[in-house]
Amino acid sequence: MAEADLDAVIRQTARAQTKAVMAAAKKRQAVWVARAAKAKDKETKARFRHLAKSTILTATATAKRLQNSAENAADAYARAMKKAMEEPPPATESQKKSEMKPDKKSEKKPAKKK
Repeated sequence: MAEADLDAVIRQTARAQTKAVMAAAKKRQAVWVARAAKAKDKETKARFRHLAKSTILTATATAKRLQNSAENAADAYARAMKKAMEEPPPATESQKKSEMKPDKKSEKKPAKKK
């Protein structure tokens, strides 16, 4: 993983998170379906079935948004790295300091007359 590109790691992590979200949603859906099966009246069954369906729909939308966000972040990182590779390297500190400090010999103050 040390040699892997960060954008690939971002995408891989998002896929794992998406799978985890969907697995949790399926478990939650199973709970609602089980409650619907145990419900005594028709209205309660319908409500639990609706909750089960809504759970999957909401989780699917959430997973898609998560995946899209990760794709955007990975693409942005890849573009930034490509741009950084094309730019010239910044000046080192020793070069910056030498540019900022003038020579001491040329900076001598004129002698005061008495």
